[in-house]
Amino acid sequence: MAWNPSPEVAAVRDAAKALGDAPIAVVIFITPNGDRLGMASYGKTKKLCDEAGKLGSYLFKKAMEWENHEEQP
Repeated sequence: MAWNPSPEVAAVRDAAKALGDAPIAVVIFITPNGDRLGMASYGKTKKLCDEAGKLGSYLFKKAMEWENHEEQP
């Protein structure tokens, strides 16, 4: 995996290690000021990193749908 020093990726990398050295991890989060969603992904190898990115993109789209949903009575 190419080194990515961003704090978001570092957090996901740390989470993957804490979760039994998970080969892929994705985190969906709300930014500190609460105005938007974010996503960060980690894969232990370049191939797994690519797969984690695809999974992250899919989950991010679903999270955006959730964020924009209207509550039904």
